[in-house]
Amino acid sequence: MVRHCRVDNGLAGLCQSIDRAEVEKIVREYIIQNPEIIEEALTELEKRTQAAQAEARSQAIVAETDALLRSSDDVILGNPDGDATLVEFFDFNCGYCKRAAPDVKALVAEDPKLRIVLKEFPILGPGSVEAAKVALSVKRVAGDSAARDFHVRLMEMQGQINASRALDLAEEMGLDRKKLSDEMATPAVEAIIAANLALAQRLGLTGTPSFVVGDQIIEGAVGKEPLADAIEAVRQK
Repeated sequence: MVRHCRVDNGLAGLCQSIDRAEVEKIVREYIIQNPEIIEEALTELEKRTQAAQAEARSQAIVAETDALLRSSDDVILGNPDGDATLVEFFDFNCGYCKRAAPDVKALVAEDPKLRIVLKEFPILGPGSVEAAKVALSVKRVAGDSAARDFHVRLMEMQGQINASRALDLAEEMGLDRKKLSDEMATPAVEAIIAANLALAQRLGLTGTPSFVVGDQIIEGAVGKEPLADAIEAVRQK
């Protein structure tokens, strides 16, 4: 039973008892006569859901600032002391990452104050995990400069990437294949990948490439301009 109070003729408050079935009938008839309200309600629900997700992601980014921006395990492109940072979660076997690579390269070339952090996020199978391990091992064995060169060249490689192809490239670059193979098997390399996967999960990332700039997440190969606009927006804050 539903209690309903109204003012009758402005004279007195009148409370009526309305049967639940009667209320449901009224609501049903109203919806049938005005079906557009369902679409309006769903649209509003979607807006609220997206707003809540965006807020949760922003809070997660703030909470994960150190892991995103200050990990010594990541390859850094551009200006290491730049005034704005773009973080990319990528997979060497991701076609969209390869499509985005020229945009990232152009951003570095055109913006001398930009810092780009590259996060290994191997989600496309065993070959991707192997390639990520090789890349991490290059940095650990040969240093930052070799790691940057290796990343760019491996990202330009066509076809499926695995340990063998990644190690072939490293060998072409004059790096010690045996040392890299040994480093790949260390718990430290495993831990870096596990940490990146866990970080991506906390941020709600589900695919590659995913970019983080400021408190914003941009998913997919969106092109250079949207990334540049997001970077400039960070600088304006």
